Amino acid sequence: MRRTIHGWPVALSNLALIVIYAALMAAVWPDRARAEQAGAGEEVVIVGFGDSLMAGYRLAPGKSFPAQLQDALREQGRNVRVVNAGVSGDTTADALARLDWALPDDADAVIVELGANDALRGFELSETRSALDEILSKLKARDLPVLLTGMEAPRNYGEDYAKAFRNMYQELSEKHETLFYPFFLKGVALEPELNMPDGIHPTAEGVAVIVENILPKVHDLIARARERTANVN
Repeated sequence: MRRTIHGWPVALSNLALIVIYAALMAAVWPDRARAEQAGAGEEVVIVGFGDSLMAGYRLAPGKSFPAQLQDALREQGRNVRVVNAGVSGDTTADALARLDWALPDDADAVIVELGANDALRGFELSETRSALDEILSKLKARDLPVLLTGMEAPRNYGEDYAKAFRNMYQELSEKHETLFYPFFLKGVALEPELNMPDGIHPTAEGVAVIVENILPKVHDLIARARERTANVN
């Protein structure tokens, strides 16, 4: 005799279950896809505006800070594009001079990493502060959320200069109400295995450490960018 379940042949019963399951998945899947898309949100465009530390001096394609940051964020499900607007050798004054055309029109937020070349060349602190101040003022005028990263000055200019240089970043961050990450090279500076032979520029592995350390602040930056977009809409 053919086996039956509640009067249905087993084969037909299994087929009916498959059909019902497929129908349920067809009904649920679009909602799930929409939910996942909503979680990712609209693409956020972050611009990395800085010098060689941002540009990826002597690093292979895809290993610069913007590239590794974008990969890390996307691995976490973030719909983010990170634009590399770093230029090796830039001082704060150089960066200010190109700011207006260096930022794409679709920028949603900016990471500002500048000042290392000013310190290496022993610029007057007032010059560096003035240029950074104007950069942040211009970004604020464009209503762009900013994550300002600090830098340390070499100790050969004296401890007073180093301290004033360090404090300058926090003071400007407070003035312009930016997010603040005190030292871009945290965990990497003075670590030979994470830097190139020049002792200044991080290797790809060093950049990975920078990305890991700064990620929480970048998530805060993304939140501000999404809030700004919501307010505009």
